[in-house]
Amino acid sequence: MKKIKGLFLGAGLAIAMFSACTSEPQLTASGLDPAKFDTIIGNKQVKLYVLKNAAGMEACITNYGGRVVSLMVPTKNDSLIDVVLGYDNIEQYMDTTKYASDYGSSVGRYANRIKDGKFKIDTLEYHLKQNDVHGDVAHCLHGGGATGWMNQVYDVVNSNDSTLILQLTAEDGENGFPGTVIATTTYTLKNDGTLDIVFEASTNKTTIINMTNHNYYNLNGDMSKEAMDMVLMINADNYTPSDETYIPTGKIEPVEGTPMDFRQPTVIKENMEKDTTFQQIKNAGGYDHNWCLNTYDLKKGKGDDTQVCASLYSPTTGIMMEMYTNEPGVQVYTGNFQGKGEGADNHRKNGISYPTHVSVCLESQKYPDSPNHPEWPSPIVKPGKGESKYYSHAAYKFYVK
Repeated sequence: MKKIKGLFLGAGLAIAMFSACTSEPQLTASGLDPAKFDTIIGNKQVKLYVLKNAAGMEACITNYGGRVVSLMVPTKNDSLIDVVLGYDNIEQYMDTTKYASDYGSSVGRYANRIKDGKFKIDTLEYHLKQNDVHGDVAHCLHGGGATGWMNQVYDVVNSNDSTLILQLTAEDGENGFPGTVIATTTYTLKNDGTLDIVFEASTNKTTIINMTNHNYYNLNGDMSKEAMDMVLMINADNYTPSDETYIPTGKIEPVEGTPMDFRQPTVIKENMEKDTTFQQIKNAGGYDHNWCLNTYDLKKGKGDDTQVCASLYSPTTGIMMEMYTNEPGVQVYTGNFQGKGEGADNHRKNGISYPTHVSVCLESQKYPDSPNHPEWPSPIVKPGKGESKYYSHAAYKFYVK
Protein backbone atom coordinates (compact mmCIF):
# COMPACT_ATOMS: atom_id res chain seq x y z
CA MET A 1 0.00 0.00 0.00
CA LYS A 2 2.87 2.37 0.74
CA LYS A 3 4.19 1.94 -2.78
CA ILE A 4 0.77 2.62 -4.28
CA LYS A 5 0.28 5.64 -2.04
CA GLY A 6 3.70 6.96 -3.05
CA LEU A 7 2.86 6.37 -6.69
CA PHE A 8 -0.33 8.43 -6.38
CA LEU A 9 1.49 11.19 -4.53
CA GLY A 10 4.20 11.29 -7.19
CA ALA A 11 1.63 11.42 -9.99
CA GLY A 12 -0.27 14.20 -8.21
CA LEU A 13 2.90 16.24 -7.79
CA ALA A 14 3.77 15.79 -11.46
CA ILE A 15 0.30 16.93 -12.52
CA ALA A 16 0.53 19.99 -10.23
CA MET A 17 3.94 20.89 -11.64
CA PHE A 18 2.69 20.47 -15.21
CA SER A 19 -0.35 22.65 -14.48
CA ALA A 20 1.86 25.35 -12.98
CA CYS A 21 4.13 25.32 -16.03
CA THR A 22 1.28 25.50 -18.50
CA SER A 23 -1.01 27.91 -16.63
CA GLU A 24 -1.62 31.43 -17.89
CA PRO A 25 0.41 34.23 -16.28
CA GLN A 26 -1.25 36.08 -13.43
CA LEU A 27 -1.95 39.48 -14.98
CA THR A 28 -2.69 42.74 -13.19
CA ALA A 29 -6.06 44.46 -13.63
CA SER A 30 -4.44 46.58 -16.34
CA GLY A 31 -3.29 43.46 -18.20
CA LEU A 32 0.40 43.65 -17.28
CA ASP A 33 2.46 40.51 -16.77
CA PRO A 34 4.72 41.12 -13.73
CA ALA A 35 7.15 38.51 -15.07
CA LYS A 36 8.02 40.91 -17.91
CA PHE A 37 9.41 43.35 -15.32
CA ASP A 38 11.28 40.79 -13.24
CA THR A 39 14.98 41.22 -14.01
CA ILE A 40 18.40 42.24 -12.67
CA ILE A 41 19.90 45.58 -13.71
CA GLY A 42 23.29 46.57 -12.36
CA ASN A 43 23.12 43.84 -9.71
CA LYS A 44 19.80 45.21 -8.48
CA GLN A 45 16.45 43.44 -8.56
CA VAL A 46 13.74 45.07 -10.66
CA LYS A 47 10.08 44.15 -10.20
CA LEU A 48 6.54 45.37 -10.76
CA TYR A 49 4.71 46.39 -7.59
CA VAL A 50 0.92 46.57 -7.41
CA LEU A 51 -0.97 49.03 -5.19
CA LYS A 52 -4.74 48.86 -4.69
CA ASN A 53 -7.43 50.75 -2.80
CA ALA A 54 -10.93 49.98 -1.52
CA ALA A 55 -12.54 51.53 -4.61
CA GLY A 56 -10.86 49.00 -6.91
CA MET A 57 -8.20 51.35 -8.27
CA GLU A 58 -4.84 49.82 -9.15
CA ALA A 59 -1.41 51.40 -9.62
CA CYS A 60 1.40 49.31 -11.07
CA ILE A 61 4.86 50.73 -10.37
CA THR A 62 8.35 49.49 -11.19
CA ASN A 63 11.42 50.46 -9.20
CA TYR A 64 13.24 51.00 -12.50
CA GLY A 65 13.08 54.78 -12.60
CA GLY A 66 10.35 54.79 -9.95
CA ARG A 67 7.78 54.58 -12.75
CA VAL A 68 4.01 54.35 -12.75
CA VAL A 69 3.44 51.78 -15.50
CA SER A 70 -0.36 51.69 -15.31
CA LEU A 71 -3.11 53.36 -13.31
CA MET A 72 -6.60 51.88 -13.36
CA VAL A 73 -9.39 54.36 -12.55
CA PRO A 74 -13.21 53.95 -12.39
CA THR A 75 -15.34 55.58 -15.11
CA LYS A 76 -18.94 56.80 -15.15
CA ASN A 77 -19.90 53.35 -16.48
CA ASP A 78 -18.41 51.66 -13.40
CA SER A 79 -15.67 50.13 -15.50
CA LEU A 80 -11.92 50.53 -14.89
CA ILE A 81 -9.58 52.03 -17.49
CA ASP A 82 -5.83 52.64 -17.62
CA VAL A 83 -5.21 56.39 -17.76
CA VAL A 84 -1.41 56.60 -18.18
CA LEU A 85 0.88 55.90 -21.14
CA GLY A 86 3.72 53.40 -21.03
CA TYR A 87 5.11 50.02 -22.04
CA ASP A 88 4.22 46.49 -21.00
CA ASN A 89 7.79 45.21 -20.50
CA ILE A 90 11.05 46.35 -18.95
CA GLU A 91 13.06 46.03 -22.17
CA GLN A 92 11.29 48.94 -23.85
CA TYR A 93 11.75 51.17 -20.81
CA MET A 94 15.47 50.36 -20.82
CA ASP A 95 16.05 50.97 -24.54
CA THR A 96 16.38 54.75 -24.50
CA THR A 97 17.72 54.81 -28.07
CA LYS A 98 14.35 53.78 -29.51
CA TYR A 99 11.73 54.59 -26.91
CA ALA A 100 10.58 57.58 -24.87
CA SER A 101 12.35 57.16 -21.56
CA ASP A 102 10.33 59.39 -19.23
CA TYR A 103 6.95 57.62 -19.13
CA GLY A 104 5.65 57.60 -15.55
CA SER A 105 9.07 58.19 -14.04
CA SER A 106 10.40 59.82 -10.88
CA VAL A 107 12.54 62.48 -12.53
CA GLY A 108 15.72 63.82 -10.91
CA ARG A 109 18.07 65.27 -9.98
CA TYR A 110 16.60 68.26 -11.76
CA ALA A 111 13.35 67.96 -13.71
CA ASN A 112 12.92 70.13 -16.82
CA ARG A 113 15.66 72.19 -18.47
CA ILE A 114 18.76 74.06 -17.36
CA LYS A 115 20.07 76.45 -20.01
CA ASP A 116 23.33 75.39 -21.67
CA GLY A 117 23.75 72.80 -18.92
CA LYS A 118 25.32 75.44 -16.66
CA PHE A 119 24.54 77.05 -13.31
CA LYS A 120 26.37 78.61 -10.39
CA ILE A 121 26.25 78.12 -6.64
CA ASP A 122 27.91 81.19 -5.14
CA THR A 123 30.88 81.71 -7.50
CA LEU A 124 31.42 78.09 -8.50
CA GLU A 125 30.06 77.14 -11.94
CA TYR A 126 28.88 73.60 -12.66
CA HIS A 127 28.69 72.02 -16.10
CA LEU A 128 26.00 69.39 -16.59
CA LYS A 129 25.30 66.77 -19.21
CA GLN A 130 23.77 68.49 -22.24
CA ASN A 131 21.29 65.93 -23.51
CA ASP A 132 18.65 68.27 -25.00
CA VAL A 133 20.09 69.39 -28.34
CA HIS A 134 18.61 72.10 -30.58
CA GLY A 135 21.02 72.70 -33.45
CA ASP A 136 24.03 74.51 -32.02
CA VAL A 137 22.38 74.87 -28.61
CA ALA A 138 22.21 72.14 -25.96
CA HIS A 139 20.63 72.11 -22.50
CA CYS A 140 20.41 69.69 -19.60
CA LEU A 141 16.98 68.03 -19.52
CA HIS A 142 15.57 65.88 -16.71
CA GLY A 143 18.90 65.48 -14.94
CA GLY A 144 20.64 64.00 -17.96
CA GLY A 145 17.86 61.89 -19.47
CA ALA A 146 19.22 58.44 -20.26
CA THR A 147 21.66 58.67 -17.33
CA GLY A 148 19.30 60.54 -15.01
CA TRP A 149 17.29 59.05 -12.18
CA MET A 150 14.45 57.98 -14.47
CA ASN A 151 16.75 55.28 -15.85
CA GLN A 152 18.25 54.07 -12.59
CA VAL A 153 17.08 51.34 -10.25
CA TYR A 154 15.59 52.55 -6.98
CA ASP A 155 15.98 50.39 -3.88
CA VAL A 156 12.70 49.25 -2.35
CA VAL A 157 12.58 50.48 1.25
CA ASN A 158 9.06 49.28 1.97
CA SER A 159 6.05 47.99 0.08
CA ASN A 160 2.54 46.91 1.01
CA ASP A 161 -0.90 46.84 -0.61
CA SER A 162 -1.23 50.64 -0.71
CA THR A 163 2.27 52.15 -0.36
CA LEU A 164 5.62 51.81 -2.09
CA ILE A 165 8.73 53.59 -0.78
CA LEU A 166 11.69 53.81 -3.16
CA GLN A 167 15.16 55.19 -2.52
CA LEU A 168 18.12 56.09 -4.69
CA THR A 169 21.66 57.34 -3.94
CA ALA A 170 23.19 59.69 -6.53
CA GLU A 171 26.91 60.24 -6.20
CA ASP A 172 28.67 63.59 -6.12
CA GLY A 173 29.47 64.65 -9.70
CA GLU A 174 26.84 62.47 -11.37
CA ASN A 175 26.05 64.15 -14.71
CA GLY A 176 27.90 67.18 -13.34
CA PHE A 177 25.68 67.83 -10.30
CA PRO A 178 27.37 68.51 -6.94
CA GLY A 179 26.74 66.54 -3.77
CA THR A 180 25.90 62.96 -2.91
CA VAL A 181 22.11 62.90 -2.67
CA ILE A 182 19.85 60.32 -1.05
CA ALA A 183 16.42 60.66 -2.69
CA THR A 184 13.16 58.96 -1.74
CA THR A 185 9.90 58.62 -3.65
CA THR A 186 6.83 57.47 -1.74
CA TYR A 187 3.74 56.38 -3.68
CA THR A 188 0.48 55.90 -1.79
CA LEU A 189 -2.82 54.89 -3.36
CA LYS A 190 -5.47 56.24 -1.01
CA ASN A 191 -9.04 55.05 -0.55
CA ASP A 192 -10.39 58.47 -1.60
CA GLY A 193 -9.03 57.91 -5.12
CA THR A 194 -5.77 59.84 -4.68
CA LEU A 195 -2.41 58.80 -6.04
CA ASP A 196 -0.20 60.59 -3.53
CA ILE A 197 3.49 61.18 -4.32
CA VAL A 198 6.09 62.52 -1.89
CA PHE A 199 9.65 63.32 -2.96
CA GLU A 200 12.31 63.78 -0.27
CA ALA A 201 16.06 64.22 -0.48
CA SER A 202 19.12 65.12 1.54
CA THR A 203 22.62 66.07 0.41
CA ASN A 204 26.14 66.26 1.84
CA LYS A 205 26.98 69.32 -0.26
CA THR A 206 25.02 72.35 -1.42
CA THR A 207 23.24 71.35 -4.63
CA ILE A 208 20.05 71.81 -6.65
CA ILE A 209 17.12 69.38 -6.56
CA ASN A 210 13.83 69.48 -8.45
CA MET A 211 12.00 66.15 -8.59
CA THR A 212 8.71 65.40 -10.33
CA ASN A 213 6.48 62.62 -11.56
CA HIS A 214 6.17 62.30 -15.34
CA ASN A 215 2.87 60.50 -15.88
CA TYR A 216 1.28 61.05 -19.30
CA TYR A 217 -2.48 61.20 -18.66
CA ASN A 218 -5.22 60.23 -21.09
CA LEU A 219 -8.52 60.13 -19.21
CA ASN A 220 -10.48 59.15 -22.34
CA GLY A 221 -9.19 55.60 -22.15
CA ASP A 222 -8.38 55.33 -25.87
CA MET A 223 -4.63 55.75 -26.27
CA SER A 224 -4.83 55.40 -30.07
CA LYS A 225 -6.52 58.80 -30.51
CA GLU A 226 -5.68 62.43 -29.85
CA ALA A 227 -7.03 63.55 -26.48
CA MET A 228 -7.12 67.33 -26.75
CA ASP A 229 -10.89 67.23 -26.14
CA MET A 230 -10.08 66.87 -22.44
CA VAL A 231 -10.93 69.87 -20.25
CA LEU A 232 -8.04 71.56 -18.45
CA MET A 233 -8.01 74.02 -15.55
CA ILE A 234 -4.84 75.68 -14.22
CA ASN A 235 -5.09 77.88 -11.14
CA ALA A 236 -2.51 80.39 -12.39
CA ASP A 237 -2.61 84.05 -13.43
CA ASN A 238 0.88 83.96 -14.92
CA TYR A 239 3.28 81.74 -16.83
CA THR A 240 6.94 81.76 -17.90
CA PRO A 241 7.24 82.20 -21.71
CA SER A 242 10.00 80.23 -23.43
CA ASP A 243 12.26 80.62 -26.45
CA GLU A 244 12.43 78.22 -29.41
CA THR A 245 14.52 75.77 -27.35
CA TYR A 246 12.00 75.68 -24.45
CA ILE A 247 14.17 77.78 -22.13
CA PRO A 248 12.35 80.52 -20.16
CA THR A 249 13.04 84.04 -21.36
CA GLY A 250 13.20 85.22 -17.75
CA LYS A 251 9.89 87.04 -17.93
CA ILE A 252 6.72 86.22 -16.04
CA GLU A 253 3.69 87.20 -18.11
CA PRO A 254 -0.09 87.21 -17.50
CA VAL A 255 -2.22 84.51 -19.09
CA GLU A 256 -5.17 86.86 -19.53
CA GLY A 257 -6.12 87.41 -23.16
CA THR A 258 -3.85 84.60 -24.40
CA PRO A 259 -4.25 80.88 -25.22
CA MET A 260 -2.41 80.25 -21.93
CA ASP A 261 -5.49 81.18 -19.90
CA PHE A 262 -6.97 78.05 -18.31
CA ARG A 263 -8.24 79.71 -15.13
CA GLN A 264 -11.68 78.48 -16.12
CA PRO A 265 -12.06 74.84 -17.28
CA THR A 266 -11.44 74.90 -21.03
CA VAL A 267 -11.24 72.29 -23.78
CA ILE A 268 -7.50 72.14 -24.55
CA LYS A 269 -7.94 72.13 -28.31
CA GLU A 270 -10.07 75.27 -28.21
CA ASN A 271 -7.30 77.26 -26.56
CA MET A 272 -4.58 75.62 -28.60
CA GLU A 273 -6.23 76.60 -31.90
CA LYS A 274 -7.80 79.95 -30.96
CA ASP A 275 -4.77 82.00 -32.09
CA THR A 276 -2.61 80.37 -34.78
CA THR A 277 -0.17 83.30 -34.63
CA PHE A 278 0.61 82.85 -30.92
CA GLN A 279 4.34 82.18 -30.94
CA GLN A 280 4.52 80.15 -27.74
CA ILE A 281 2.25 77.42 -29.11
CA LYS A 282 3.85 77.58 -32.56
CA ASN A 283 7.30 77.03 -31.05
CA ALA A 284 6.24 73.99 -29.02
CA GLY A 285 3.66 72.50 -31.38
CA GLY A 286 1.24 72.67 -28.48
CA TYR A 287 1.79 73.28 -24.79
CA ASP A 288 5.13 72.62 -23.10
CA HIS A 289 5.17 75.45 -20.58
CA ASN A 290 5.39 76.29 -16.91
CA TRP A 291 2.51 78.01 -15.15
CA CYS A 292 3.15 80.04 -11.95
CA LEU A 293 0.60 78.64 -9.53
CA ASN A 294 -1.70 80.85 -7.47
CA THR A 295 -1.54 78.20 -4.74
CA TYR A 296 2.08 79.20 -4.01
CA ASP A 297 2.87 82.20 -1.81
CA LEU A 298 6.02 83.77 -3.26
CA LYS A 299 6.57 85.99 -0.21
CA LYS A 300 6.40 83.10 2.25
CA GLY A 301 8.06 80.65 -0.13
CA LYS A 302 5.38 78.05 0.56
CA GLY A 303 2.74 76.28 -1.45
CA ASP A 304 -0.70 75.22 -0.25
CA ASP A 305 -1.16 71.57 -1.22
CA THR A 306 -4.72 71.55 0.15
CA GLN A 307 -5.94 73.70 -2.76
CA VAL A 308 -6.56 72.43 -6.29
CA CYS A 309 -3.78 73.82 -8.47
CA ALA A 310 -4.95 72.15 -11.71
CA SER A 311 -7.52 69.69 -12.97
CA LEU A 312 -8.14 67.51 -16.02
CA TYR A 313 -11.54 66.15 -17.06
CA SER A 314 -12.78 63.74 -19.71
CA PRO A 315 -16.40 64.20 -20.85
CA THR A 316 -16.08 60.78 -22.52
CA THR A 317 -15.45 58.77 -19.35
CA GLY A 318 -16.56 61.25 -16.70
CA ILE A 319 -13.18 60.99 -14.98
CA MET A 320 -12.05 64.11 -13.13
CA MET A 321 -8.44 64.40 -11.94
CA GLU A 322 -7.58 67.13 -9.43
CA MET A 323 -3.95 68.03 -8.77
CA TYR A 324 -2.47 69.36 -5.53
CA THR A 325 1.13 70.42 -4.85
CA ASN A 326 3.32 72.53 -2.58
CA GLU A 327 5.49 73.50 -5.56
CA PRO A 328 5.42 76.95 -7.24
CA GLY A 329 4.92 75.70 -10.79
CA VAL A 330 3.32 73.08 -12.98
CA GLN A 331 4.70 72.11 -16.39
CA VAL A 332 1.93 71.20 -18.80
CA TYR A 333 3.00 69.09 -21.76
CA THR A 334 0.52 67.95 -24.40
CA GLY A 335 2.48 65.09 -25.99
CA ASN A 336 3.71 67.23 -28.88
CA PHE A 337 6.45 64.77 -29.81
CA GLN A 338 4.34 61.62 -29.60
CA GLY A 339 4.14 59.81 -32.93
CA LYS A 340 7.19 61.64 -34.25
CA GLY A 341 10.87 60.90 -34.65
CA GLU A 342 12.89 57.84 -33.76
CA GLY A 343 10.85 54.98 -32.37
CA ALA A 344 7.54 56.62 -33.29
CA ASP A 345 6.11 53.43 -34.77
CA ASN A 346 7.11 51.17 -31.90
CA HIS A 347 4.16 49.76 -30.03
CA ARG A 348 3.35 50.67 -26.45
CA LYS A 349 0.95 48.96 -24.04
CA ASN A 350 -1.74 46.88 -25.74
CA GLY A 351 0.11 47.12 -29.07
CA ILE A 352 -0.87 50.75 -29.60
CA SER A 353 1.27 53.37 -31.35
CA TYR A 354 0.61 56.71 -29.69
CA PRO A 355 -0.35 59.66 -31.90
CA THR A 356 0.60 63.30 -31.35
CA HIS A 357 -1.35 65.05 -28.55
CA VAL A 358 -2.50 61.76 -27.07
CA SER A 359 -1.92 62.84 -23.47
CA VAL A 360 -1.27 65.61 -20.96
CA CYS A 361 1.52 65.76 -18.38
CA LEU A 362 1.02 67.84 -15.23
CA GLU A 363 4.44 68.04 -13.59
CA SER A 364 4.88 69.73 -10.20
CA GLN A 365 8.16 71.65 -10.14
CA LYS A 366 10.33 74.66 -9.54
CA TYR A 367 10.29 76.91 -12.60
CA PRO A 368 12.46 75.65 -15.50
CA ASP A 369 16.05 76.95 -15.45
CA SER A 370 15.45 78.33 -11.96
CA PRO A 371 19.12 77.86 -10.90
CA ASN A 372 19.90 80.68 -13.33
CA HIS A 373 17.12 82.95 -12.01
CA PRO A 374 17.82 83.77 -8.35
CA GLU A 375 14.67 85.93 -8.22
CA TRP A 376 12.52 82.80 -8.65
CA PRO A 377 11.70 80.12 -6.01
CA SER A 378 15.03 78.47 -5.30
CA PRO A 379 15.92 74.82 -5.99
CA ILE A 380 19.03 75.02 -3.78
CA VAL A 381 19.27 72.37 -1.05
CA LYS A 382 21.96 72.51 1.65
CA PRO A 383 23.38 69.86 3.97
CA GLY A 384 21.71 69.55 7.34
CA LYS A 385 18.32 68.81 8.79
CA GLY A 386 14.88 70.37 8.90
CA GLU A 387 14.25 73.19 6.44
CA SER A 388 17.38 72.39 4.47
CA LYS A 389 15.99 68.98 3.52
CA TYR A 390 14.18 68.74 0.18
CA TYR A 391 10.47 67.97 0.33
CA SER A 392 8.03 68.01 -2.59
CA HIS A 393 4.44 66.81 -2.60
CA ALA A 394 2.11 66.11 -5.52
CA ALA A 395 -1.29 64.44 -5.30
CA TYR A 396 -3.68 63.43 -8.08
CA LYS A 397 -7.24 62.74 -6.97
CA PHE A 398 -9.55 60.81 -9.30
CA TYR A 399 -13.33 60.65 -9.17
CA VAL A 400 -16.32 60.50 -11.50
CA LYS A 401 -17.87 63.90 -12.10
